[in-house]
Amino acid sequence: MPQVAFFDEAGEPITTLDAVAGGKLIDLAQFHGLPLHWRCGQGTCGTCRIKVSIAGAPALPVGRLERNVLLREKLIDTAAAVSDKWPADGVRWRLACHVVVIDADLSVTLPSAP
Repeated sequence: MPQVAFFDEAGEPITTLDAVAGGKLIDLAQFHGLPLHWRCGQGTCGTCRIKVSIAGAPALPVGRLERNVLLREKLIDTAAAVSDKWPADGVRWRLACHVVVIDADLSVTLPSAP
């Protein structure tokens, strides 16, 4: 069972939770009452932004809708917007409502404000 460690933007640990592979990160955060801002939960508002890192930084799929929202919110550049996979290196913003837990431990950074 993968574990998801949540941190604030300063790098301070918030909590570590057991997760089920295949579940969305937004559902895990909401269920446990974590301080993740969100409005729609449908991938269009851009408020549930997070940074995800996984040991070895495997490339994770990123859909067109998520890329478009992040580009619109100026959270990624046009070069990132054309790639359908991004490394899970904690550098780029992702949307928690789009990120699916894989069978590996994850570190997730939550922003301090939407």
